[in-house]
Amino acid sequence: MEQYPEIPGAKKAPLGQPCIAFYKYDGSNLRWEWNKKRGWFKFGTRTELFDPKHPLWGQALPLFREIAHDIEDRIYASDWRYRNLQRITVFTEFFGPSSFAGTHDEKEQKQLKLIDVHLFKKGIMPPRWFKDTFSGAPYAAEVIYEGNLNKEFIQDIRSGKYPVWEGVVAKGEDFRVKIKTEAYMLKLKEVYGLNWERFSE
Repeated sequence: MEQYPEIPGAKKAPLGQPCIAFYKYDGSNLRWEWNKKRGWFKFGTRTELFDPKHPLWGQALPLFREIAHDIEDRIYASDWRYRNLQRITVFTEFFGPSSFAGTHDEKEQKQLKLIDVHLFKKGIMPPRWFKDTFSGAPYAAEVIYEGNLNKEFIQDIRSGKYPVWEGVVAKGEDFRVKIKTEAYMLKLKEVYGLNWERFSE
């Protein structure tokens, strides 16, 4: 099963390159695999598969079932060549109102946001393609910015000039970087003390 790639921080940003920056949701990365014979049949966290009976991750299953058919339809409709795909893996962020740095309240209502799609033998869907394919889908990651990835934009994210909490993931044709807000990193320091950098960029 495809694993979601690690995303470097803003220090690795290729300045001057065009990008689309998506809202970075503060939750846990979950992945879902589809194939032609079995449909959506495999699911897991970033590092391991989980059972539907899992007290936390199992809550994501009915949420995913609500959007799975629409995801499949949109992918097929976006390009006729996709009708012969053997496997698709989609990546979502799973979170609730008080989720923070990968911790969750099991009793809270959760939601899923689609953040990326991996197409068998084709790789992760480019950001423009993703944006166009899932335009108008309420479950897809929100676009925050389109333009050059420059120092001014990075600083504007850091200082809170955009309506994001954790930050954004800026994606280009051959790169992706995460940019976190100063407010979020301050919260990390308050909660985790000396260990806060484990959750930073």
